[in-house]
Amino acid sequence: MSLKEQLNESMKTAMKARDDLRLSAVRMIRSMVKNREIDLKKELNDQEIIEVISTLTKQRRESIRMYREGNRPDLVEKEEAELEVLLDFLPAQLSSAEIDALVDRIIAETGAQGAKDMGRVMKALTPLTAGKADGKTVSDTVKLKLA
Repeated sequence: MSLKEQLNESMKTAMKARDDLRLSAVRMIRSMVKNREIDLKKELNDQEIIEVISTLTKQRRESIRMYREGNRPDLVEKEEAELEVLLDFLPAQLSSAEIDALVDRIIAETGAQGAKDMGRVMKALTPLTAGKADGKTVSDTVKLKLA
């Protein structure tokens, strides 16, 4: 079953269960996917849909951080609930140990020496971690290892 079909089924299930939060989150994903399809003038494949969902999760994480700083626990709770729904549609997330191992492997493969090689390492890492790990976490790990 394609990711698009999973989103449609999830929306139907949420409607039947009267799960407003899940329904809202799934509709948001479908809306973003549709907008991206209109922009690109083509139907998105699963990998491109994962990129859209990854963007939405990144936005949610940033919103959670901002709301915490602004002392708005009610909004933090809503964003965290939406984030959980978004993560359901992404592939299993990599653990910190898995990210470390992957970064070490890519650094060895590319022969990176210092911070000047970060772009080369990130270019090789990005396709391997897309949708499976937060880009900022990966970037921070690379920066730490190359320092």
